[in-house]
Amino acid sequence: MNPLTNVRNITKLNERELSLGIDMKNSWHNMYSSSAWIFIGGLNYELSEGDVITVFSQYGEVVNVNLIRDQKTGKSKGFCFLCYEDQRSTVLAVDNLNGIKLVNRIIRVDHVMDYKIPKEHEDMDEATLALHNEGCAPQERELITPRLEDSKQVLEINIKIKKKHKKRRHRSSSSDSSSASSDSPSKRRKHKSKSRDKRRDERRHDSHKLDQTKSDYKSDRHRNEFKPKSSHSRH
Repeated sequence: MNPLTNVRNITKLNERELSLGIDMKNSWHNMYSSSAWIFIGGLNYELSEGDVITVFSQYGEVVNVNLIRDQKTGKSKGFCFLCYEDQRSTVLAVDNLNGIKLVNRIIRVDHVMDYKIPKEHEDMDEATLALHNEGCAPQERELITPRLEDSKQVLEINIKIKKKHKKRRHRSSSSDSSSASSDSPSKRRKHKSKSRDKRRDERRHDSHKLDQTKSDYKSDRHRNEFKPKSSHSRH
C-alpha cells in the first residue's frame, strides 16, 4: 500500500473517533497498549537520530531510537523506530505528528505491535551498539545516602567547633574587661589633667587677647584726642 494512503487512513480514523466521541478504552489505540514503540516513515535522508528525538520528545521522554541505515554507506533509509518511556506518549505522537510535513516531506507515524531490537553486527560501531542495548534515555543515578555513623561524626565535629568559638569569645571579652578595669583610673586622671591644662591655656589666651584689644583701643583714642585740627582757608 502507498505510504501516503496509510497516512490518510490513520488521519481519517482519528477524525472519526474524535467526531463520535469515542473514549480511550474503545479506541483503536488501545490495541497497542502493551507497546511503547512507534514507526516513523518518510523521513528526510539528512535527518539524524538527534533530529528525530528533538521533534518527538515534545510528547514524552524518548528512551530509544533506531534509525535504519545502510550497512555499507551508513546513510539513512528514511524510516526509524522510536520508543517512549510512557506508552501513552505513543497515542499523542500518532494523533498529532502523523501526516505532518517535516523538512518538506510528509511523514507517517504509526503504532508498532511487536518490535524486536536488531541483532548485533560485526561492523557495528560502539555508539550504535550502546544505543541499541542501553537506549538514549538519561541514566538514573543512585542516590548516595549518608551513613548514620558519618552523620554523627559530622555533628560532633560541629559541636566541638562551636564550643571552641564560644571559649575564644569569652576569653577575649574577659581580657578586654580586665584591661579596661585596670587602666581606667590612670586614664581618667590623665584625661582630667589634660582637660584642665587645655582649659587653662584657653583662658590665658583669651585674657591676653582681651588685654591686647584694650590697649589698642586706648592708643587709638589717645591719638584722636591730640591730633591737630586742620585750618580752613577763607576765600
